[in-house]
Amino acid sequence: MGSHLPIRCSPVRVTGKTAQDLEREVSDMLALGAIQPSSSTWALPVVLVPKKDGSIQFCVDYRKLNAITVSDAYPMPRPDELLDKLWGARYLTIMDLTKGYWQVPLDADAQLKLAFITHLGLYEFLTLPFGLKGALAIFQHLVDQLLRGMESFAVAYIDEICVFSQTGEDHVSQVKQVLDPLQEAGLTIKAEKYKVGLAEVSYLSHWVGNGCLKPELAKGEAIRNWPAPQTKKQVQAFIGMAGYYRRFVPHLSSIATPITELCKKRKPDNVVWTEQCQRALCGLKEALWSVAQFW
Repeated sequence: MGSHLPIRCSPVRVTGKTAQDLEREVSDMLALGAIQPSSSTWALPVVLVPKKDGSIQFCVDYRKLNAITVSDAYPMPRPDELLDKLWGARYLTIMDLTKGYWQVPLDADAQLKLAFITHLGLYEFLTLPFGLKGALAIFQHLVDQLLRGMESFAVAYIDEICVFSQTGEDHVSQVKQVLDPLQEAGLTIKAEKYKVGLAEVSYLSHWVGNGCLKPELAKGEAIRNWPAPQTKKQVQAFIGMAGYYRRFVPHLSSIATPITELCKKRKPDNVVWTEQCQRALCGLKEALWSVAQFW
């Protein structure tokens, strides 16, 4: 993170149920040993993001800190390459790690720089928090190290691990080989997302296994109902979603050209949506929806 003057922000103002939710989040993190009270000269603000179930997602706004943080050069895996390994497997087990970031300890200097402020006071993370630049690469590196030597039967994309085998006997042995280092490292798995020995599984927004590789229908529906973008950020979000399934749509890049042109530097942030853009959007939606329905 380098040597910089401390970043100090004021706590967000919260009342009523939002304040109670924040207090509960802080209490839970203290109980889990993820944070501790701090006397740091740094103080980053908290962001409370509403979730679909009405609860809040606790986040720390690390944008100012991320702006002065050197990027981690560790490479992230390509989802398409991971999926290519799985499609022919007869037995698959998937596991999703629970709050995996919080299993990565921080040194004392990092703890001070990651302090956050609330109406309850100042706290600092003892473990790797979400939202920090480089956190994905750091955690991917950790999981890759734990699975080193198992590349022929196990893949991982951040906290999503899949074990794949051709025989049931091999699968039992290989699942155990994966679980042992996870247990030794103190990583835990979400029970509701632990699926063992299936012929097909949902992994990285695809159905895969038993000779099949196909996009999830729910993602096709999301793309079909996507509204016309109004900003560059919204254009990029749509292109990112559509591009994830480029293998299923021939010439996807060519179809999307009028839309991707909107992302060029010289173009305004509030995009000028033309009839040509609308035709391209409809063409992409129809192509991706047809693929999802066909499968």
